[in-house]
Amino acid sequence: MVLERIRLYGNPNIGVYVFTNDNIAIVPPDLSDHEKKVVMEVLNVEVFETKIADSILAGVLVAGNNNGIILPRTIRDEELAYLRNVLKPYGLNIEVLRSRHTALGNIVLVNDKAAVVGKDLERSEVLRISNALGVEVVQKNVLNLNIPGSLAVVTNNGGVVHPDIGDQELRDLELILKVSLEKATVNSGIPFIKTGLIANTYGVLVGELTTGPEILRIQRGLGVR
Repeated sequence: MVLERIRLYGNPNIGVYVFTNDNIAIVPPDLSDHEKKVVMEVLNVEVFETKIADSILAGVLVAGNNNGIILPRTIRDEELAYLRNVLKPYGLNIEVLRSRHTALGNIVLVNDKAAVVGKDLERSEVLRISNALGVEVVQKNVLNLNIPGSLAVVTNNGGVVHPDIGDQELRDLELILKVSLEKATVNSGIPFIKTGLIANTYGVLVGELTTGPEILRIQRGLGVR
């Protein structure tokens, strides 16, 4: 498993731009060839370029696992058609939610074992997420915030989470997601870990300002050897 520092658009907040699972990554269409190559090689994925809802923030707007992806109601028809076409060989369920909430990457924390979503997500959408991603979905705020997807990054190997989480809440998340979690920050002290971290079971990308001690905690949490 590989870990590498990177900037995207000259920005260390790399997690807002990219969605990945263990097979594919969705990235903005104007990344440099070098940036796309790093994403492809470190994460061992095929890279597909598209905006989501005419935005470059795929990491904020898309959530999913190896079973499927969920997309916001604001996605454009041509973007959805593109994704349905290029992702067909991967057998992914592709679900467009009707929710008023569109920052699905911030709301949904998921691996192939379970998902945690904020408490204010509509119940009908929770059921659709469960069906699309093939996992049990638990509605639970983390640190009293309804954005668990922005507070942590999890894979099937482990995860890292906002450093202010209490020990009991940490254990609760570990039991739900069935992985061990490590408290960590990125980019020299940013606690909203998703903003500076992209990971799957093959590799990890961190924002370029992430320090050595932060990388050690991220490596422990995500099982990087």
